[in-house]
Amino acid sequence: QVQLVESGGGLVQPGGSLRLSCAASGTIFSINVMGWYRQAPGKERELVATITGGTTNYADFVKGRFTISRDNAKNTVYLQMNSLKPEDTAVYYCKLDQRSTLLAAFRGYWGQGTQVTVSS
Repeated sequence: QVQLVESGGGLVQPGGSLRLSCAASGTIFSINVMGWYRQAPGKERELVATITGGTTNYADFVKGRFTISRDNAKNTVYLQMNSLKPEDTAVYYCKLDQRSTLLAAFRGYWGQGTQVTVSS
């Protein structure tokens, strides 16, 4: 089984910064993608950023402001969020997609989410 535990959310003023962390434990395969998603009240969950190997992918609305990174030794992914805006307010979820072999299907796991509120 896989568990994902997020931390680092909170209340920040517009223009401020926060750093989210997500630690994965359990059986972690080397073929995986880790990412961050968010869900604002009344809206659908949306992709923020993903990282696999050395490749990163960002949603247009966070490019230049957010940076995703990972520490493979710790099975931890980070999201550095700078220049935060009120519209960034949401619950941020960590996700791990992995498969045991190249022929196996990906299986996804979600964290419990961490609240980020951007307000003056």
